[in-house]
Amino acid sequence: MTTRTVFGACPHDCPDTCALQVTVEDERVIKVQGRAEHPNTHGALCTKVSRYPERTYHAERLLHPLKRVSKKTEAPQFVQVTWAEALADIAAKLKAIPDPQAIQPYSYAGTMGLIQGEAMAGRLWNALGAARLDRTICASAGGAGLAATYGHKLGMHTRHFAGAKLIVIWGSNSITSNLHFWTYANQAKREGAKLICIDPRKTETADKCHQHIAVLPGTDGALALGLMHELIQNDGLDQDYIDHHVDGWDELRAKALAWPPERAAEVCGITADEVRGLARDYATIKPAAIRMNYGLQRVRGGGNAVRLIALLPCLTGAWRHESGGALLSASGWNAPFKNANLERPDLLAGRNPRMVNMSTIGDALLAPASPEFGPRIEALVVYNSNPVAVAPESPKVVKGFQREDLFTVVLEHFMTDTADLADYVLPATTQLEHLDVHTSYGHTDVLMNQPAIAPLGEAKTNTQIFRELAAAMGLTDPAFSDSDEELAAQAFTADIDMALLREQGWQPLPIPEAPFAQGGFRTPNGRAQAGGADFVPNYESVQTSPELAARYPLAMISPPARNFLNSSFVNVKSLRDIESEPIIEMHADDAAARQLADGTRVAAFNDRGRYVATLKVSKRARPGVVNGLGVWWRKLGVQGTNVNEVTHQRLTDMGNAPAFYDCLVQVEAA
Repeated sequence: MTTRTVFGACPHDCPDTCALQVTVEDERVIKVQGRAEHPNTHGALCTKVSRYPERTYHAERLLHPLKRVSKKTEAPQFVQVTWAEALADIAAKLKAIPDPQAIQPYSYAGTMGLIQGEAMAGRLWNALGAARLDRTICASAGGAGLAATYGHKLGMHTRHFAGAKLIVIWGSNSITSNLHFWTYANQAKREGAKLICIDPRKTETADKCHQHIAVLPGTDGALALGLMHELIQNDGLDQDYIDHHVDGWDELRAKALAWPPERAAEVCGITADEVRGLARDYATIKPAAIRMNYGLQRVRGGGNAVRLIALLPCLTGAWRHESGGALLSASGWNAPFKNANLERPDLLAGRNPRMVNMSTIGDALLAPASPEFGPRIEALVVYNSNPVAVAPESPKVVKGFQREDLFTVVLEHFMTDTADLADYVLPATTQLEHLDVHTSYGHTDVLMNQPAIAPLGEAKTNTQIFRELAAAMGLTDPAFSDSDEELAAQAFTADIDMALLREQGWQPLPIPEAPFAQGGFRTPNGRAQAGGADFVPNYESVQTSPELAARYPLAMISPPARNFLNSSFVNVKSLRDIESEPIIEMHADDAAARQLADGTRVAAFNDRGRYVATLKVSKRARPGVVNGLGVWWRKLGVQGTNVNEVTHQRLTDMGNAPAFYDCLVQVEAA
């Protein structure tokens, strides 16, 4: 028996980007742990990733190329084929498409790795002149809000939350989605810090905080303006910091003065005393730190909400202290260290292919050719994503994928909802089987993932699949010959020590401890930008669409179930058993008004669709809001649907992102 340890990095869409320690016994992974030496991971992993061997060795793991032999409107049937046959046929079909812009790549964060993500895939699409993809589905509204305010996606160090005396956790169920931040927050709590959770849902995190403020979905910007009003009226501003480091304050001040606590409270569905109390705490308990997460920006006004919240520490001077400020994303810190040419944009040779927004893929797949849109999408290549499950307004997404004249290739580990509608399914490696390098959006370390085992079955790395597809299409540029090791060496500037990455597994970036103590934002003039920030109400609400609200009076949000990560891990039985079944949480008052009993089947519905799940009457739901926990695979749902049956494709105010949580429904017995 031989046992060895391999260092890795978690690839999933999570701010923690954990350093992994993988134990291999007789060439089989027996354990995945968090590395105790890594400052941010400190030996702890979430339940999901600690069960990664179960996922890698899953009985339903895809290990051979598959070709569809049934119609897309029928139960999926596939036959096993060779790699040579699959690649030759795929290449021939792609080459036969007259306008390469009719070839649509679709990918996101199934892996956050720079190599297995877009390093080789991007080269292929650039060389072909394929359509580009606007990758908006998770975070681009908040990212645009941060960039408009700070100049980039920047924030405080996660570890410094441990030193804060007030922590406002805004739109984040940190216990389930940001475990290592929660460790620091809990440390601060033990040392006397006050924790306040702002969230429509009474989450597991809210349970552990001193106060929970249950705002209505999409009203976070109104609350921020109400806080600013109180800071102005009660001498809570750091005028010196504003004068030296903030532009546009006079404009924002005038807007904030129009938002007294009573107005903010009415819009947010809370009390005026909650607005006043939060403002008082934020002004007087120092250092004060805000941890935002992406739930709050999944509404029409999501970008502006992030802008307004991000301005709060600028108005109070919280940035002066290393344990004060705010954090939504830290990914901008690593931008200067990444090679912007890794995907070889020069291969475009001056072409400017159209851009398709991944959040409106349902409409895009159904769109005919037109001068405005360009050619109809004829081929779709999906990797690192499961759009049939995760994209909004899934009835349209499914209809688009079911087009018999659409040629679809999916790179996957399992037969997901998306793979079920593919013409070819190609088996890809998991994180335990390939090399990759990672940055983080929650901390400021760069990490390397070493392969722990050889690929199972006939699985290939994403990079190898795209290399071989390029060769099958007759592309001979040397860019397609780079090995994964060579791609890793090209991924960063010379500031990153690749030898250290291989030996230690991570390298910290040189970021100041209190990055904005003296201003120095990444905007052109180094000052935070307040101009233009304002509250933008939801598309679907009593205020903006009263007739719609009369028919569909309940707001619905769809936060992730605790033991899933987007649609990943849904098929891991031990995790799915914990979640039990798809549920809709509803407050007792709303259930009683509809004569609905706990544990019964109900349908949440609107003009877009109908989603059936089991009702859970719960204090986690506030009156007027239901929580459809996701994202379940559609085929594991009660009637072959999931919560995206009722979401829409309208986009946010900034960043062109989806407004998943800007959604009105009615609920009735199924």
